[in-house]
Amino acid sequence: MKRTKYGFTLLELLVVVAITGILAAVLVVFLRPAIDSYIATQRRASLTDMADTALRRMRQDIRSAVPNSLRTQGASCFQLVPTKGGGRYRMARDINFGTATGSSPLDPSQPTPGGFSMPFDVFNLMRTENRPVLNDWVVISNQNTDDVYNGVNRARVVGVQTPAPAPGGVAVGQHRVYIVPQAFPSGYDAGRFVVVPNATQTLIYNCVGNTLYRTAAPFSATLTATACTSAGTDIVATNVSSCTFVYNPSQGATPQSGFMQMQLTLTDHDESITLMHGVHVENVP
Repeated sequence: MKRTKYGFTLLELLVVVAITGILAAVLVVFLRPAIDSYIATQRRASLTDMADTALRRMRQDIRSAVPNSLRTQGASCFQLVPTKGGGRYRMARDINFGTATGSSPLDPSQPTPGGFSMPFDVFNLMRTENRPVLNDWVVISNQNTDDVYNGVNRARVVGVQTPAPAPGGVAVGQHRVYIVPQAFPSGYDAGRFVVVPNATQTLIYNCVGNTLYRTAAPFSATLTATACTSAGTDIVATNVSSCTFVYNPSQGATPQSGFMQMQLTLTDHDESITLMHGVHVENVP
């Protein structure tokens, strides 16, 4: 009776190993470029998304900033005063009250003599998230960049209420805001104001190392080099190899139409992308 033998000979194993090696080499030659291309595309897409998100976030803050509050320090740092709302204040007494004191106009030229607060009526209806709250700031007529930082044209909010209607049910305003008495700069009669949140009095965007930061800071007379070289707490973008901010306060057809040019270059391994955004800055108070 013949015995059947099972298994492989050494020669057969060597042939299998050789064929497997050839197939693996062929697969590497044809698949590696596709895999590398996929990884590179994924990195570029991730970098592009991060840069675009960062630029859009800066653009949104710039467009909602207090007019004429944008200022730069070098090419990689800028500061602005953000707003959360605004509107029009009463500039004269409501004729429905005659000589009574039921309506509250605002005289920006001087504060109420001897008063602890200075009230004024707001005509437009402000949503809850846009209304000033205790310790927020009201800014009026920011025609010079340094005014809002030095406190020349801002006053702290000490209260907000709904004013009582005039005789006959005529409303005197949607809101009544009480601020610390403050004499605002003269030569302005548009009757507009903006609200600056106390928790975010100013915003600083700066590139430190390979990171773009967004930092909330208090009002300050100057934008110092120290503030622009300090790492912040809110990271906007990483892998930053270059960032450039160029601001022209009078780029447009009128002196109060500025333009901000922002450029970000992000790099990850051998992949690098550069995006640029331009923002028109409305500087009319």
